[in-house]
Amino acid sequence: MRLLLVEDDPLLGDGLATGLSLAGYRVEWMKDGEAALRALRSDSFDLVVLDLGLPKVDGLQILKQVRESGDQTPILILTARDALESRLAGLDGGADDYLTKPFDLDELTARLRAIYRRRIGESTPQQQYRDIVLNPAARTITQAGTPVVLTRHEFSILELLFGSIGRVVTKAHLEESLYGWDEGAESNTIEVHIHHLRKKLGKSLIQTVRGVGYQLPALTED
Repeated sequence: MRLLLVEDDPLLGDGLATGLSLAGYRVEWMKDGEAALRALRSDSFDLVVLDLGLPKVDGLQILKQVRESGDQTPILILTARDALESRLAGLDGGADDYLTKPFDLDELTARLRAIYRRRIGESTPQQQYRDIVLNPAARTITQAGTPVVLTRHEFSILELLFGSIGRVVTKAHLEESLYGWDEGAESNTIEVHIHHLRKKLGKSLIQTVRGVGYQLPALTED
């Protein structure tokens, strides 16, 4: 799950990036508002942790621009501003939750899980392809009604392919979605995950487009 961390304090940002990575998130850390806006405009994230007191562009301005653009990515505001007015401004501006510094990392991750479940449960219903049903909110897979256990990375790959049925998802996009911009994967990592998915769900499920990537072929009507 990709998370954009926007925090200008180097010590706190480094600690958060490390802690959230250990909690299973693929963290991209931006240290000012302009960099955060560029990232949000050019890429997609599952969650955003947003400080308010940022250089170049204030966090509330980022929130305003993101929501006005129609982007509904779940956003948790994390800030030292504890005045009621600041909390209300953030929530009224479209933030999903608000946590003040100092904070507990376990509480932060619990709140992130909660806002992600709420948002994805509202916007993304179950998806079906052939006899496979993918539940994004519960992060579960069934095939012909039988649960199939996938690793976190296997599920993420399948979810990306489900979102692009009939279209090729490039290997580079899969690597970036799984491992982020700075954490490089071994050259054959995606192939290994695809191999495991085929073993669990059937060899014919995922089609390789040589030299480009992978796809779930479009279903044809009889």
